[in-house]
Amino acid sequence: MSSAEHITEDRAPNGVRPPSRLRQLAAASIGNAVEWYDWYTYTFLATYIAAQIFPMGAANSLVPLLSTFAVFAVGFFMRPIGGLLMGAVADRRGRRAALTVTILLMGGSSLLVGLTPTYAAAGILAPFVLVLARLLQGLSVGGEFAASTTFLVESAGPGRRGLFSSFQYVSTTIGQLVASGVAAMLVANLAPATMGSWGWRVPFVLGALLSLVGFWVRRGARETLPQALNSVQAGKTPIEEQAKASRPSLFEALRRHPRESLLIGGITAGGTLAYYTWTSYLPTYAELNAGVEKADALLAGTLSLTFFAVLQPLAGILSDRIGRKPLLLMFGLGFAVLIVPLLRMLDDSFVTLLLVQCAGMILLSGFTAVSAAVNAEMFPARVRAAGIGFPYSLTVALFGGTAPYVGTLFKDMGHAGLFPVYVAVLCLVSSAVYLRLPETARSPLER
Repeated sequence: MSSAEHITEDRAPNGVRPPSRLRQLAAASIGNAVEWYDWYTYTFLATYIAAQIFPMGAANSLVPLLSTFAVFAVGFFMRPIGGLLMGAVADRRGRRAALTVTILLMGGSSLLVGLTPTYAAAGILAPFVLVLARLLQGLSVGGEFAASTTFLVESAGPGRRGLFSSFQYVSTTIGQLVASGVAAMLVANLAPATMGSWGWRVPFVLGALLSLVGFWVRRGARETLPQALNSVQAGKTPIEEQAKASRPSLFEALRRHPRESLLIGGITAGGTLAYYTWTSYLPTYAELNAGVEKADALLAGTLSLTFFAVLQPLAGILSDRIGRKPLLLMFGLGFAVLIVPLLRMLDDSFVTLLLVQCAGMILLSGFTAVSAAVNAEMFPARVRAAGIGFPYSLTVALFGGTAPYVGTLFKDMGHAGLFPVYVAVLCLVSSAVYLRLPETARSPLER
């Protein structure tokens, strides 16, 4: 069967052609890219935001507390709640409904950041508005992974789940690159005073507008929740009424599938730590420990992220041919063995940093390209989104989100060399989980 045939749906029973698999892929990927654009924009512009919302001379003692703890930590730790709640929406009312909620939630919270009043204008209200916006962003991102992962894998044609799964990180990386590019363009073209006054707000307003584009694309997507799809195709009552009696409870996935929930944590722990280390923290690590110039570190990070995005579909296709476990083991054992020598290779050279980053990206693709497929293949459709969303997002918050802080802590303690050992150990733990996983690449999705 040709690739074109794989990306085209058969006609529905009523003779109307439903959206193509390509449209399904676009609905998940464009929306996910917008979600991560909004999420990362805050990171890139945090210094400008802090100067306006958390001024150093603020009289109220709550202001520094909000600045140092609430805004940064709360975003990550809202993600498990988002994974649970939006996963439940996806399992109860359909994947498309959850994807619609998450994109609108992210657009609204991005606009709220862009319109947050300054501390000078609104006092203590300003940081509270920003914390609320970041809370909503964390909720949205956690729910987005649960819904879009499930939607992508369920939308894939035969033998294409790994390929479709890989677009989770293709779109995430594109969102990160666009956020970085927009921020860099504004900084380069606006005077520092202008950037500090209103320029930093522009990317957030743009993010809200892009969310409307994502919403429009997702409106044309086809529902993939089997119960909902069957009801629609059979011309029965609306999904809400049809499925009301059999809707899963909020914690049903955890209660009925505790082993799978724990496995999600084990699969994700090493992968998320390696991902945030290599895509977010490595430029800073190279600056602190190898004397790399900041501009060189940022350029190497951008180029390696582009390389990483290109790798994802290739690794996804490979997993559809040889299975998920070989790629997961390549990642886990490869990182466990090579991370220490790779980081020891770093010097003050741009070329060395770029080569080290790209080498790590090749290994990392063994996890990122297939993790969505592996997670989705563990759960029945009834609780798939919530089953993935909560344990995955909780593990990311505990290990991925803390990677830069742990690395900096080791450096401050005078033991920077322990950080790669920490990453290696966690990758070994995940590798032990990968060894015990059943191969699911050629098994049908449980409905």
